[in-house]
Amino acid sequence: MSKVLIVATSRKTRGGITSVVKAHETGKQWNKYHCKWIETHRDGPSWRKILYFIKAYLQFFCLIPFYDLVHIHVASYSSLKRKKHFLSLAKFWHKKTIAHFHPHKPEVIFEKNTQKEYIHFFKSVNRIVVLSPQWQRWIKESLNITENIQVIYNPCPIVNRSNVDRSKKYILFAGTLYHRKGFDTLIKAFGKIANEYKNWKIILAGNPKEEKDKELMSKLPKQLNIEKQIEYPGWVVGEQKEELFKNASIFCLASSAEGFPMAVLDAWAYGVPVICTPVGGLPDIVRNEENALIFDYGDVDTLAVQLKKLINNKALWKKIEEQSILLAQTTFNINNINNQVEELYKSVLNE
Repeated sequence: MSKVLIVATSRKTRGGITSVVKAHETGKQWNKYHCKWIETHRDGPSWRKILYFIKAYLQFFCLIPFYDLVHIHVASYSSLKRKKHFLSLAKFWHKKTIAHFHPHKPEVIFEKNTQKEYIHFFKSVNRIVVLSPQWQRWIKESLNITENIQVIYNPCPIVNRSNVDRSKKYILFAGTLYHRKGFDTLIKAFGKIANEYKNWKIILAGNPKEEKDKELMSKLPKQLNIEKQIEYPGWVVGEQKEELFKNASIFCLASSAEGFPMAVLDAWAYGVPVICTPVGGLPDIVRNEENALIFDYGDVDTLAVQLKKLINNKALWKKIEEQSILLAQTTFNINNINNQVEELYKSVLNE
């Protein structure tokens, strides 16, 4: 049976790529194709990153002769620069290759000084996997690449929706707390309606990126006089994350850009209605007042209106809850996604 090497970030790293590979790891294709995860990068100091890369490359160097296909997960330009060394070695050994593209913003492939390297990388592989049709369109527009591209969505996790307690009445935000993620927009929007909903609060799960973000986390609620209606539990994992998502009444994604946000997929899995910005691959799926509510990045007033609408309109809330669960069970079903990955491997290996 053919064997597949997976080149991706460390399983200890926070982020979308790690979550996606962990989801793929649960599929039957993982064992069928004897998948081996080469962990190339881990968050932390520079020395740790360098050691991780050296260890990963040496491991890859020793294993590549015995594998048939290399599935490379790549995102930002710095990720591309690391992964191109693995691609070069794979091509030297005449191995089939897949580039699975996880960008965090469209600008990654529209910046003129990096486009040539993305074009070379993508044209060197047998197949490009993107996160939505929108990303397929952007690659065509920015890099003029139209062949050997296919869409495989990130999957929703399998979760336990029993014993849900929505009486706690909170709006959940999950992600790094800095301006590009829009956490300050959510705080300001909630500040506009907080006096009307004294029994509601917002929970912002994540850590600040910079010192100025940490200062804003403290200063902004005080300015708006809503300190008692805001909680910062930090970065959450495991049972704490499960409880926060399961019992949330609303999930808010306020980002300026995304690939296809895993936090929204988590919310859909738990049936939590989502209010979001139309970023990344979301416009391919999200329909305003059908399966989510939408506002533009930084638009505090519209977000406040959407929050009130979802708090007050129980029929709309129920409709979006049902549509969220449906998305998790169909389009983003983890078993369906893993079946698509298996078919991808089969197709590329037979080319």
